Amino acid sequence: MENVKEVLTKKSKRARMEQRGKLVSFLCIALIVLVVISIFYFVASRGLATFFVDKVNVFDFLFGTQWNPSAVGPDGQPLVGALPMILGSFFVTFLSAIVATPFAIGAAVFMVEISPRNGEKILQPVIELLVGIPSVVYGFIGLSVVVPAVRSVFGGTGFGILAGTFVLFIMILPTVTTMTVDALRAVPRHYREASLALGATRWQTIYKVVLRAAVPGILTAVVFGMARAFGEALAIQMVIGNAALMPTSLVTPASTLTSILTMGIGNTIMGTVQNNVLWSLALILLLMSLLFNIVIRFIGKKGALK
Repeated sequence: MENVKEVLTKKSKRARMEQRGKLVSFLCIALIVLVVISIFYFVASRGLATFFVDKVNVFDFLFGTQWNPSAVGPDGQPLVGALPMILGSFFVTFLSAIVATPFAIGAAVFMVEISPRNGEKILQPVIELLVGIPSVVYGFIGLSVVVPAVRSVFGGTGFGILAGTFVLFIMILPTVTTMTVDALRAVPRHYREASLALGATRWQTIYKVVLRAAVPGILTAVVFGMARAFGEALAIQMVIGNAALMPTSLVTPASTLTSILTMGIGNTIMGTVQNNVLWSLALILLLMSLLFNIVIRFIGKKGALK
């Protein structure tokens, strides 16, 4: 009797394997959470040292227009105004997204609605190729082609927000296009069939039914592309000019948060004001990435409710 009870209460091999699988999954998730928390803590501790250790005013840092951490202003505070870099990052991000979105939607509509077979044969390999190109190659092409073209057409040195916009436009186009294709394919087929049955043309169906139903997915793709553009460092550094000045036009040298970071982080000593303010710029980048992810999740929830 005891043997029968022991056999019935003993966990089977599959149950033990399932328990081990759950344990391994939990450990992996815990490790990922720990790494993310550690990154946030490290960057925040370094970035906030600018305000708590070096006593830099937060508003002077966020809205100041002069960037020279080695110099001191009349008030005795270092000149660490980050507004030129913040504006430069936002300008190239929004402009590249504005330029890339129509091309991405057009390519996605062609691949899904107009010519799926040719789209898979022609556009899909091209998009995959663009995704795999390293950032330094984009930057070198921008330095060799885009900057001289901007200089010859618009004047100036060629370095600036406009050149950075063109480079980032090419870089985020594959991401936005791929996610837009997925959003269009996720639209139920009976939406198209019902529209055509009511007498709508193919273009009316695409514009008034398919694209409108895919709006949450398209917005997610655009925001994801903006997050990609906002965090790009090497390619934008090679074409924007890296001048920590308030942007006065699209064809004058400017800078972004990432370009100043990559140029200065290796030339400063840990713990100094010059190093701490760079970590503060990194903290802004991290918070903006978090904001982009929140926006993406918000759009996804809105789309799910519909």
